[in-house]
Amino acid sequence: MFPGGEVTDDLEITRSLVVPAAELQWRFSRAGGPGGQGVNTTDSRVELRVNLWTLSTLSPAQLERMQVQLGHRLVDGVVAVTASETRSQLRNRRAARARMAALLRAAVLAEPRTRRPTKATKGSHRRRLDAKKQRGQTKNLRRKPDM
Repeated sequence: MFPGGEVTDDLEITRSLVVPAAELQWRFSRAGGPGGQGVNTTDSRVELRVNLWTLSTLSPAQLERMQVQLGHRLVDGVVAVTASETRSQLRNRRAARARMAALLRAAVLAEPRTRRPTKATKGSHRRRLDAKKQRGQTKNLRRKPDM
């Protein structure tokens, strides 16, 4: 048996968060690359999609954190991963499940960092101004002399 569970099982993200198998949306298509005789006949490319907005197992806090973390990947609340590395649809399904679990786990566990306001040091401020003066002098020396 596959360590991450079989492809028809629920997707375990953390011990307390599980995506039911009924809420996983699978799409299959023909993958590019080598494949021999079956290259144009088998749908080995796999796309796994999960709609976060309708996911019944997410708490409101988890949903909000996932939306913040995965905002760039969400399209109408749906996050998708694809796998097309192997010729086998089953292995691609397993790879897609593993990627989705890792992606959602990282999103739900990662607490967004709070920005601490900082101020430039006096030394860095002085070095920046010295560099600007030096650059100005260099440009001044390149000018044609006044006659």
